[in-house]
Amino acid sequence: MTPQHRTTRPRTGRAEHLRASPPLFRSPFLDRLTRVHPAVPAALYGPLAVLLAVLAAPRLGWAALAGYALLGYVLWTLTEYWVHRALFHLTPRSARGRRLHRLVHGVHHDHPDDPRRLVMPPLASLVLTGIPFAALHLALDGGAANAVAAGFTAGYVLYDELHFLLHRPGPPTALGRRLRRHHLRHHFQDDSRGFGVSCPYWDHVFGTAPGRTAAGGPAGGAAAS
Repeated sequence: MTPQHRTTRPRTGRAEHLRASPPLFRSPFLDRLTRVHPAVPAALYGPLAVLLAVLAAPRLGWAALAGYALLGYVLWTLTEYWVHRALFHLTPRSARGRRLHRLVHGVHHDHPDDPRRLVMPPLASLVLTGIPFAALHLALDGGAANAVAAGFTAGYVLYDELHFLLHRPGPPTALGRRLRRHHLRHHFQDDSRGFGVSCPYWDHVFGTAPGRTAAGGPAGGAAAS
């Protein structure tokens, strides 16, 4: 058969499974809330991080603002690591717990190339950022609390947008390719290791760094590159 007469076969198998986007709720409205455009975290929380920094600056000065914001970013990276490790990869015993785990994180491991489930839905991210925001304002005065919250919020935005990009093929930089390999090892090699997405250094600190062998990614967006 000549190349001109070859038929194109539809994509089937594991690649399509990884890109699948199964419904999580019977209600179309609720299910729609589980699918989020990747620009949403930056659109919602980017301006908030800037506003918090602007509110903090007159009360702190630029040097203190930078220091508190850096502290907030470090606090975010620890939150990212430990929420992923201790909460997202908790093994529930009850049927209800397993259902909740699938909603929160399990579906992402089952279908890691679903492009609309690579960033957090706003309702989930409000909890993840709102609780630390309230705690900071209880523990610190307004200027310091806003500055730390600005760094924390900026760290969250970086994490969510980076997570989306790491599930897309062909990062343009060496750092991007290194982070992608690290994250895909977590998905396809050993999900008990490699919990840091934007902060893989915490995996080395806490002894959960993945092995050095190449990630066994399948065809499609999740293949290592």
